[in-house]
Amino acid sequence: MDLFADQNTTLEAIPIDDGELYFLPRLPLAQDAVTVMQRLIDETAWRAESITLYGKTMLQPRLSAWHGDPDARYTYSGTTFEPQPFTPLQLDIKQAVEAATGLAFNSVLLNYYRNEQDSMGFHSDDERELGRNPAIASVSFGDPRTFILKHKTMPKTVKIALGNGSLLLMAGALQHHWRHGINKEKTQRGARISLTFRKIVI
Repeated sequence: MDLFADQNTTLEAIPIDDGELYFLPRLPLAQDAVTVMQRLIDETAWRAESITLYGKTMLQPRLSAWHGDPDARYTYSGTTFEPQPFTPLQLDIKQAVEAATGLAFNSVLLNYYRNEQDSMGFHSDDERELGRNPAIASVSFGDPRTFILKHKTMPKTVKIALGNGSLLLMAGALQHHWRHGINKEKTQRGARISLTFRKIVI
């Protein structure tokens, strides 16, 4: 199913098995991406969150923040996150994302990758709060990083360079069949911020 058959948008479908994937190299915003990036750094109350894996608690290799509507609570790795209110800048970005996708979102997870040593482990966004086939829109600012998807049952890998100001949408059954993440890198990298907009449904 093409989510955007009736939408006036430049989002392009990326061919992928068992799911839907769409990409826009530059999300239209009132401010340039460099300005937005600096404002996100300055205006966000970044936190170093802990995560428990295989019985061991450790700090996540990045900073993060959770914002959204008052009832948009999110549970990940045994921890429930209470949302901070949307900031005016986040609302501007959300409006642009909703215009580009034709979808509505009520929350956003921000991740701050400070350098090449920060990363995101491979996972699926399949928490029950997101519903059966969640649509998740990720906007990137700052230094490009490689977004990697790995199929859960087949030897298939998809790599996408997420540039400054780009929009990636995951939809359909993709979360059932794929894991995604961002690896540490050996090459020196500058800061990157991602905003992954979601809709909490329960």
